[in-house]
Amino acid sequence: MEEMVVLVSENDEVLGQMEKMAAHENGILHRAFSVFLFNDNGEMLLQKRAARKYHSPGQWTNAVCSHPRIQETFLEGAKRRMMEEMGIEAEIEEKFHFIYKAEVGNGLLEHELDRVFVGTYNGSFRLNPDEVEAVRYISMDDLEMEMKEHPEHFTEWFKIILKEYQHHL
Repeated sequence: MEEMVVLVSENDEVLGQMEKMAAHENGILHRAFSVFLFNDNGEMLLQKRAARKYHSPGQWTNAVCSHPRIQETFLEGAKRRMMEEMGIEAEIEEKFHFIYKAEVGNGLLEHELDRVFVGTYNGSFRLNPDEVEAVRYISMDDLEMEMKEHPEHFTEWFKIILKEYQHHL
């Protein structure tokens, strides 16, 4: 079954659905969510995308990014993907939303109305190898330094979303 995304206006009014790859090939605005998780030491959880992903393989990004389904709330979708990708449950809350565009390689373009959730997680993981190659926690200072030294190691949307996250602190 093809994964569908929810097409929206800039005011988050539902306009319909489209197959995920077609939406990314054409840069059509659609719903998305991003989850930022931190441990009790204030370190951010990063995931390394699986090498077989159709874009941005092997790059580091925030804990979870994906798309809600037509019948899901953003929160339900975020919790579903935390379980599907990382094998975890965590309490998260929405902090803000914004719209962004980013070229992600292979002729694909993310154009998303992104709701950003934040939470705490200190437990173990059951990683889905089709989605996630590795996870790690990193301090915000070390993350900033690593992103400056090796920006190619990080997904394009994570660079954008992290700046927006820091702006909302």
